[in-house]
Amino acid sequence: MLAALVLVEIAYPLVHGGTRAALTVATVVVGYLLSVGHAWLSRGPRTAAVLILVTTGGGFAVEAAGRATGYPFGDYDYTGSLGPRLLGVPLVIPLAWTWMAWPAWVAAARLTTRPWLRTGVAGLGLAAWDLFLDPQMVGEGHWHWDSPGAALPGVPDIPITNYLGWLVVAWVLAAALTATTGNGTDDRPMYALYLWTYGSSVLAHAVFLGLPASAAWGAAGMGLVAVPLAVTLWRSRS
Repeated sequence: MLAALVLVEIAYPLVHGGTRAALTVATVVVGYLLSVGHAWLSRGPRTAAVLILVTTGGGFAVEAAGRATGYPFGDYDYTGSLGPRLLGVPLVIPLAWTWMAWPAWVAAARLTTRPWLRTGVAGLGLAAWDLFLDPQMVGEGHWHWDSPGAALPGVPDIPITNYLGWLVVAWVLAAALTATTGNGTDDRPMYALYLWTYGSSVLAHAVFLGLPASAAWGAAGMGLVAVPLAVTLWRSRS
């Protein structure tokens, strides 16, 4: 499944239009199955169920509330390019929260054993991914903000409040996962997923998608977790 995800993501910048939108949905679905499947196989069905309840259910709830009220992400709306919607939220969106919440949590567990610090690192690791995600998806026309306001330099279409909202929500989700899940039998697929997402996103934004500013912001933000993870894994191998 990880190999399938990599192949789909490699194909993404090579196609355009409706095909690219279809690959976006396919990527999220495969990533979701990969993360939930790993949680099940490495920690059991209870952990997989908690992961789905917290991140898929919680992700949908916060997206529906955010779209209706403007909190915590700002006034935004989805277009019809990502398939069926419920309460205005494409059904694929909550799956994306789960897809990256799990490898971020697993990566944090590798970096620290202190529950409070693990929550902080996992939340940061998930929220920093949005430095890549939102600029890419807004550029593709999948969603938009009505009045972005203050934004990061080079990324004018997304408000800074969106990233802050992501950070708060990610910390809440990570806290729930930290309180209910333990160590697994083999977390290497999730390490690979997190590091692949980081490296491939930097490359894609900088070279293939014409988004150099988000490449830089994402490299710096997500690198706060990805780089220490890579160093830790390298040192343990040595």
